[in-house]
Amino acid sequence: MTSTSPSTGAAGTSRSTVTAAVVQAAAPLFDTKAALSRAEELLREAVTDRGADVVVLPEAFLGGYPKGLDFDISVGRRTPAGRELFRRYHDAAIDVPGPEVDTLAALTRELGCHAVVGAVERQGGTLYCVALFFGPDGYLGLHRKLMPTAAERYLWGQGDGSTLPVVDTGAARLGAAICWENYMPLFRTAMYAKGVDLWCAPTVDDRDAWQATMRHIALEGRCFVLSANQYLRRDALPADLHPVQGDEPDTVLIGGGSVIVSPLGEVLAGPLRDGEGILTAELDLDDLTRARFDFDPTGHYARPDVFTLHVDESARTAVTRG
Repeated sequence: MTSTSPSTGAAGTSRSTVTAAVVQAAAPLFDTKAALSRAEELLREAVTDRGADVVVLPEAFLGGYPKGLDFDISVGRRTPAGRELFRRYHDAAIDVPGPEVDTLAALTRELGCHAVVGAVERQGGTLYCVALFFGPDGYLGLHRKLMPTAAERYLWGQGDGSTLPVVDTGAARLGAAICWENYMPLFRTAMYAKGVDLWCAPTVDDRDAWQATMRHIALEGRCFVLSANQYLRRDALPADLHPVQGDEPDTVLIGGGSVIVSPLGEVLAGPLRDGEGILTAELDLDDLTRARFDFDPTGHYARPDVFTLHVDESARTAVTRG
């Protein structure tokens, strides 16, 4: 389903299209089995019922995003209760490779689609917020979030330049920036230079300002932007947790705002508010070339005589064995 599909435009010429879907849903916290089952269900619905070729799921969908939990930490202080909560969170993360990755790889092979799935990866004692890439050939790789934001830093480690993939689907090139990575101008520049066509933005940022960022990236990168956010209420969390937003069951912890944007900044679908759902849009890939006619950020609109960017894509490890 990821190959180009010809159709006829107004002038009778052929064009290439891809159907994109962004999923807005709650990710079960501390229940990896339930999260995986939900991800399978949503991917199948997006492809089978909505005709999607490319599907994006929100940030930390597998492993969960603990919105409103403080892990009982303050500067210079940790507690046994906070350590126990982190243990639960660590146990709910996934191994890459691992059984959850194998399950999703088998599903995208069956469905013949590409998917970008937010997850929390476990590697030893460190967790990483990641975007997992899948396609008709199965698991294709991951991107580790380069810079966890604020309190995320006591939960997640930092990725390095070795996990900045751009995946060629045969119809378009997929890349991903997770949540506030979308605010990193040098990150964006590096990804633009790799020729990203479909900019996937798994997130939990539900502010109205996020919409401006998504439209800006579409215009700046001359790419389609697919942003998938969670919609999470208090009643979706285990009863023994107490988020700072309060314990009323209908308290909204993450308010959605998933959206699909064209390379000229036009909103094609969304933003979706007030509940779960799947947004879809048919993307005319010829719009990429039309949009780049007058602006290509790392091509004809760049000034390499004035500005240059060096990107270190080597893996950084604490121990090197000779």
